[in-house]
Amino acid sequence: MSLDLDTKFAFRLDWNLLRTFLVISEEGSITRAAHRLLRGQPSVSLALKRLESELGCRLVDRGHGGFRLTAAGRQLQRECTELFSGVARIPEVTQEASTEISGEVNIMLASHVVTPLLDNELSALSAAHPKMRFTIRIDTSARVIHAVRERMVSFGICLVNRRFSDVDYTQMYREFFGFYCGPSHPLFGRSNLSFADLRNFPAVSFDTDDLSDALRPVALLRGEWGLDYEIVGRSSQLEEVRRMIQCGMGIGSLPIHVVEPDVERGLLWRLPPYENPPQVDIYLVSNPKKRLNKAEALFLERLSARIARTPLDERTYLSGPPPASSSGAP
Repeated sequence: MSLDLDTKFAFRLDWNLLRTFLVISEEGSITRAAHRLLRGQPSVSLALKRLESELGCRLVDRGHGGFRLTAAGRQLQRECTELFSGVARIPEVTQEASTEISGEVNIMLASHVVTPLLDNELSALSAAHPKMRFTIRIDTSARVIHAVRERMVSFGICLVNRRFSDVDYTQMYREFFGFYCGPSHPLFGRSNLSFADLRNFPAVSFDTDDLSDALRPVALLRGEWGLDYEIVGRSSQLEEVRRMIQCGMGIGSLPIHVVEPDVERGLLWRLPPYENPPQVDIYLVSNPKKRLNKAEALFLERLSARIARTPLDERTYLSGPPPASSSGAP
């Protein structure tokens, strides 16, 4: 019996090319994909060219330091995501039913997600089901949402600026942002400051610290008090924003409960506002259309239940998460 063209293609194709392409599309860079795959960059570039030759179309536009999936590339990324999600479930669906839960849980977080809700659930599940495996990646909130929508991850935890109808949102906790400076800054160690004292100083900020982005409350406060100071540094990562503030590059906003230890160690100094700081809600986001393995389903179910049974005031971190500690404000 002869095989049709589609079936012949499936038999002829080296499926490793699809895996390589999926990693390239997830990383947005051939260099980063090569690092993740533990292969040389020329080898990964050649695999991409071979796949484009097999398919007869261009999958990635490259040039001038840019990287962008073509329409065909975006469609293939969706197909590969579904394909490898199914492949990952093969051990589970072929094994006999067991009370022991195993499987991979892929979580994507914004850089400043710090909450005992997540930590306690990770601890409890890893102890109860030692065969569960976890991969946690940090990225911008926008990319977290994108990964959830494209079903690349089990679920995400991030800030939310724009809501999409194909994503489920659960308010996980509420945090507050304070303004800080580092030890070498002229305002460090000074008490009883006002907003007027902050004017005309350079600043560092998150990429999302904008009226049209996820840290809109922080941007609104700056605009209200005329703190449109010169931005000398930006990053999407909390660690790098904190680094620039500590180095004295400028004033910046950080989650109060996250940086309390730095204040107590003398690495940061809290600046106005001391009362009613900007509040930001952090959400658990998931895609109801994603096919979850047993580990993913259990984790999402238990984390959602933990959130639901915890009153909002216990999930509101003005200082630190329970147990409470001092705010470190001057």
